[in-house]
Amino acid sequence: MFKDADVCDLVEIDLARVKKIRQALVAPDAVQALADTFSALGDPTRVRILDALSNSELCVCDLAAVLSLSQSAVSHQLRLLRGMRLVRPRRDGRIVFYSLDDQHIMSLFRQTLQHVEEHAAPSAAARPRRAKAAR
Repeated sequence: MFKDADVCDLVEIDLARVKKIRQALVAPDAVQALADTFSALGDPTRVRILDALSNSELCVCDLAAVLSLSQSAVSHQLRLLRGMRLVRPRRDGRIVFYSLDDQHIMSLFRQTLQHVEEHAAPSAAARPRRAKAAR
């Protein structure tokens, strides 16, 4: 007989444990905001933008050049990232510079990258790690 490893063989609910864990769960609004943030990070172009901005504040022109993308494409992605509060603009005269919104975004980016690199295929893991500029 086939047994699913993800299902209990005996259904016996620990009501005290269930109640305790339910009280500790993240609020529904925060769950949605978290899911939206991870969704925003689900696009390779946006991840590349965050990678570039994790090194330095950049204007749209410089970001487009670094990533070999059109200014229009970069501007569109920045608008989405700004709406998610992942990046923030700073105007200097006629130029708008972008940076990561705060240290939490930098930490999230670095921790996720570390997780990916630790679980990468052996060929990807053999590649040298890039050093990030200290902020």
